[in-house]
Amino acid sequence: MLTLASKLKRDDGVKGPRTSNPASDSTRRVSIRDKLLVKEVAELEVNLPCTCKVNFPDPNKLHYFQLTVTPDEGYYQGGKFQFEIEVPDAYNMVPPKVKCLTRIWHPNITETGEICLSLLREHSIDGTGWAPTRTLKDVVWGLNSLFTEDFRNKVEDYIKRYAR
Repeated sequence: MLTLASKLKRDDGVKGPRTSNPASDSTRRVSIRDKLLVKEVAELEVNLPCTCKVNFPDPNKLHYFQLTVTPDEGYYQGGKFQFEIEVPDAYNMVPPKVKCLTRIWHPNITETGEICLSLLREHSIDGTGWAPTRTLKDVVWGLNSLFTEDFRNKVEDYIKRYAR
């Protein structure tokens, strides 16, 4: 993580005045996504829930990481659930792609690991879908909330209200 941040600073220092060679300039260009990710990953590490752990297989690729959620309450207490998070090039205009790698029965996780969470939807009926103002911290906290007591209570209330 720090490797990419230091690379960005080093590249900014190396660029100096503009050169007339467009090919060399484009090879040094850093995407907006990567600049956002440097900032958001630093913020995420400070505000990570105690039940979550983030792992970057390649510290130079902040757009791909794994999240482990270990709930300390509710039905899933003691479990260890792995998620794969990939941030597309069009981030922050589109949400990250999230997949659950752990086989689990959960009302919001399909057999293939797809996550049903409104903030991960590009367009949401209820208006709580992805917005450019959301961050990786929101995604991690949203995934963590799938395993909390509060979530369980909401599901039980829904079942009582609509199941007949």
